[in-house]
Amino acid sequence: MKLLIVEDDTTTGNYIARGLREEGHAVDLMRTGKEGLIAATSNSYDVLVLDRMLPEIDGLTMLKTLRGAGNTTPVLLLTALGDVEDRIEGLHAGADDYLAKPFAFGELSARVTALARRPQALEAETVLRAGNLEMNLLSRSVTRGGVQIDLLPREFALLEHLLRRKGRVQTRTMLLESVWDIGFDPGTNVVETHISRLRAKVDKPFDRELIETVRGAGYRIAT
Repeated sequence: MKLLIVEDDTTTGNYIARGLREEGHAVDLMRTGKEGLIAATSNSYDVLVLDRMLPEIDGLTMLKTLRGAGNTTPVLLLTALGDVEDRIEGLHAGADDYLAKPFAFGELSARVTALARRPQALEAETVLRAGNLEMNLLSRSVTRGGVQIDLLPREFALLEHLLRRKGRVQTRTMLLESVWDIGFDPGTNVVETHISRLRAKVDKPFDRELIETVRGAGYRIAT
């Protein structure tokens, strides 16, 4: 996953970033609300870990600004303010989850993973497209250049996941967690098998490959 952490406390920010990177995530760490807002609006992230008390722009203001601009990235709000009223205020501002300081890293990591798995506002879309490939989520149908493509349920789910993140690399672990709901398993080739099957149906009969392999990273749908 690609994560953004906005935390002004150097010790806490470095602690969170180091732990998440050790778990294999790509992490950007910002120290002020202004820096965090610029990063969040300039890049695509799977989850945002946001401290409430920040210099320049406080966490709640930053969060409200993002939500007002239509940004639906899941947000885990961190704060030393643990009262119920403070949690309610944070959730009303647009936070998806709330974690009071001090916290255990294991709990933070678990909450970040859970947020990444939640359906996002993108679920409201009914048609996903890439080039001349079109997926209709209501009819559960896929066509390319007007030609009907028959997919098995898991193939459909895999293609949907990739289309929703068009242009963004999805690692093997991301796909296992999101499409199969299982953690990293070095002994399984289920991802590779299904990617191969998808390519045989979605790419090979046509003149352009849409499913790209990014060597050493994962897979993505070409933009």
